Amino acid sequence: MQQLRLSGTGGQGLILAGIILAEAALLDGKLAIQSQSYGPEARGGSSKSEVLISDQVIHYPKVTEPDAVLAMSQEACNKYTKDLPAGGILITDSLFVAELPDFKGTVYQLPITHTAKEELGKTLFSNIVALGAIVKITGVVSVESLTKAVLAKVPKGTEALNEKALKLGMELVM
Repeated sequence: MQQLRLSGTGGQGLILAGIILAEAALLDGKLAIQSQSYGPEARGGSSKSEVLISDQVIHYPKVTEPDAVLAMSQEACNKYTKDLPAGGILITDSLFVAELPDFKGTVYQLPITHTAKEELGKTLFSNIVALGAIVKITGVVSVESLTKAVLAKVPKGTEALNEKALKLGMELVM
């Protein structure tokens, strides 16, 4: 089973990103559960979306030991990486996360929001850029299924930009 946590601040589109990731897993023929939580302030407060993906029945719907954590803000990095085990993966948005937790795993500091703004003209594509990076790093779902899930969930007329955002996210990973 793969356990992923996407975290940041409300308004960054991480709940949608989690839903898309779970949908992609289903398209790959896997089982998936997605859950979310966010502070009372919604926009600006910390938020997280958790996704469990497995070939077997999932017995507990929450992440207990994340394999990978995406942190799109410093607050989220501080709050949601405490249970990241040694050997886990931490992916951060280098624009917003300066201080990293002390843990023995792999860290990817990627210019996610900067890439969305510079290459696509809007930061609102940051969540899709992040999904591209997550899937390139973890291989948790196929690129084909991720692309289908993104195109099914984004607003009509933005499909080409979102597809480009996915590719940009994958290209951020060396």
